[in-house]
Amino acid sequence: MSLVTLLPFIVLIGAMFLMTRSAKKKQQAAAQMRNEMQPGTGVRTIGGMYATVKEVHDDTVLLEVAPAVHAVYAKNSIGAVLTDAEYNRIVHGDEEEDIEVDGPVVPDDASSLTGDDDVAKIDLGKKDGPDDAEADATADATAGADAPKVDAEKAVEPKDAKADGESGAK
Repeated sequence: MSLVTLLPFIVLIGAMFLMTRSAKKKQQAAAQMRNEMQPGTGVRTIGGMYATVKEVHDDTVLLEVAPAVHAVYAKNSIGAVLTDAEYNRIVHGDEEEDIEVDGPVVPDDASSLTGDDDVAKIDLGKKDGPDDAEADATADATAGADAPKVDAEKAVEPKDAKADGESGAK
């Protein structure tokens, strides 16, 4: 066999070795992080719940998920051990006052995107009473000459027709 035929197999074996090596490093780092947990440390579980470590055992961890509410979790379910500042920022909403923002701040709603704050709001509710005639006149005027005219009383009258799925058989 020549070197050219063995080269794809060598590359494949090398790629598999590198992938398993990086996966083992990640597993070892996660295990080390879980073993270094101390009581009082803030953690995030793999399910996304934030809690405070109360006790650490061999395979389990006692977490305080709310004041005076404790739960036992497997050590493998701890996704990240957080610093005190990060835990307080996420859980308690404590923010540092000297936060610097590199880019533009995105607003919580789209109101700032329009740029016109004095725009009248459109009422999409159904109008009742004498204002209906004014609305019909406005609609006729805006519809143009090509639009067919509909008699208001004929449109409101119920017709003696069958609805979908109904039959005349008794």
